[in-house]
Order: sequence, then C-alpha cells, then structure tokens
Amino acid sequence: MSTVTVTRDRPGLGRPETAGLVKKAFLAVLEEEGITAPCHVDALLTDDEGIHAINLEHRGVDAPTDVLSFPMNDLTPGEFDPDICETDLDTGEIMLGDMVVDIPRCEAQGEEYGHGYRREVSYLAVHSTLHLLGYDHLDEGPRKAQMRGREDAVMEKLNISR
Repeated sequence: MSTVTVTRDRPGLGRPETAGLVKKAFLAVLEEEGITAPCHVDALLTDDEGIHAINLEHRGVDAPTDVLSFPMNDLTPGEFDPDICETDLDTGEIMLGDMVVDIPRCEAQGEEYGHGYRREVSYLAVHSTLHLLGYDHLDEGPRKAQMRGREDAVMEKLNISR
C-alpha cells in the first residue's frame, strides 16, 4: 500500500482536511498512472516564508511559490520503472521524493481562481506527484501538454472540476 507522510512546519497550518486531500490526490495519480507498486512521498505543509527559504536554498530562487517537488528518481513520464527507484529497506516502499505546499497560497489562489481551497490543494498535490514521476512543463510544447493532460485526467478521476 502506498503512503504519504504529511507534516506541518508550524502547528495548525492548513484546514483539517488538508492532509487527506494530499493523500487522496497522490493515490489518484498512482492509480491513473497504473502504478501498483507501493510508493511513498513526504509532504510538507508550509507558508510563504517556509517555501521561500526552501526555494532559495535548493533552487537558488529568491521568491515563494505555491508548490515544490523534489524527485528521488530519474523517471521517464508515463514509463514508471520500479527497478530504477530508491526503495525503503524497512517498508519496501518506493521512495518518490518530497513535495512542499504553501498552504496560505492555496487559500489565496483558490479564491483568486474561483475554485476554492479543496481544488487548489488537490491540484497542487497532483501536479507535484506528477513531477515526482518524471513529468515536467518547462517547455510550451509537447511535454507541457502531456503533463496538463495527466493533471486533467487525475482531477477528473477525483471528480474535482474547475
């Protein structure tokens, strides 16, 4: 069984349902991708200050963002290969990496885009999980279209519309 460890870098950050939304989104991505091997991800819920510090330290970007993804494996989008992945020797789970989500930014973006907190948290968790599985959107061409298509399919699976 696949798992998500959700931690908050300060008590009370996020709504009570936030951890469940992240976990549900993660599992939906794995299902949509046809991944049956047990996988694990660590998710950190933080704020602008926390994500800004992480973004600066790990990416050299001196600004906050809504979500960060730190994959542990070099995967090809849509071609998951458990044999090339890091595995936790105690649990047998494939360690996909870490995601960091800015919760106050989820609140603000959900309101700004008119679709609410639940959809924004779910979308960012889906987006991050896809990054952990090798998807990217650095170009405006086929790679971005591929990732957006996968995001849409998972959000539809979650029955969360825009």
